[in-house]
Amino acid sequence: MPLFLALLAPILWGSTYATVGLFLQDQSPVWVAVWRALPAGILLLLIHPAKPPLPAKKMLLLSFCNIAAFFFLLFIAAYRLPGSVAGTLSATMPLQVMLLRWLQEGKKPSWWMALLSLAGIAGVGLLLNPSSSPDPIGVAAALAATLLIAQSTLWMSRWQYRDALALTAWQLLLGGLMLLPVALVLAGPPSLPRPHAWPGLVWLVLANSALAYWCWVRALDRFGPAVMSMVSLLNPLSAVLLGVMLLPERLSWPQWLGIIVILLAVMLMKIPSPLRRPVRHLAAKDTPPACAGRKSPGRCLVRPNGAKSGHRS
Repeated sequence: MPLFLALLAPILWGSTYATVGLFLQDQSPVWVAVWRALPAGILLLLIHPAKPPLPAKKMLLLSFCNIAAFFFLLFIAAYRLPGSVAGTLSATMPLQVMLLRWLQEGKKPSWWMALLSLAGIAGVGLLLNPSSSPDPIGVAAALAATLLIAQSTLWMSRWQYRDALALTAWQLLLGGLMLLPVALVLAGPPSLPRPHAWPGLVWLVLANSALAYWCWVRALDRFGPAVMSMVSLLNPLSAVLLGVMLLPERLSWPQWLGIIVILLAVMLMKIPSPLRRPVRHLAAKDTPPACAGRKSPGRCLVRPNGAKSGHRS
């Protein structure tokens, strides 16, 4: 069940672009962001009344980055780019999580990870080849939105909380409230959505926001940011497939090649470096002479060929 919830969240998020293309093209992107977040937060709090599970500053920061700013940028990208292109740009999330952990936690990536990162960047270059004429504002918005959710994912993995549903509800509620004045300034007073837009709005509120965000927060607490950033790969896959099947979107062969390169680079991140030699931990009774006298001899490492190493893991 936890794995199913982890897989479900990015699949549902990948439907955002097709939903916009099918039902919401004539709606304001900013107001669509408000309608996606605010009703979902209110609904979850009605189902599960609870206090914010984080201190006020952390709660507001997370709501701004993970909901308000993210939704704003996401819908700019959704209205300016084909869903297949916008969704694939979100595949850079594992690369961004790796870079953020290096900068913030000092966890330097291996040469293998760096090589795969360069491959992923090359794939983005193919996807955005000049002949495809991508909208630069849409591209920047998609990459910035992915950076925000990558950072928010790291925050949620570090900060202690007990109630995933309450964290989801308060993020959506506060993020929606933050978007309200922005929508009023940029788009003016809202107009009542036309009947053909209601299926898209209902889908965004119930499945794409309330359910998907709860699944993500719940799975993140179980699996951690590294695994969940890899699971996010299903987002672009879902977006590409739905864009090609449901919308009149066509990709050139260099763009398909770019998509394949990006997806391969991200999937290969879970494979250890080909030059990394496996190590095993010794039990105390098997302590080699080179490790004798250490406080924790069981932590002394031995290479497969029997050569000792005094380094601790």
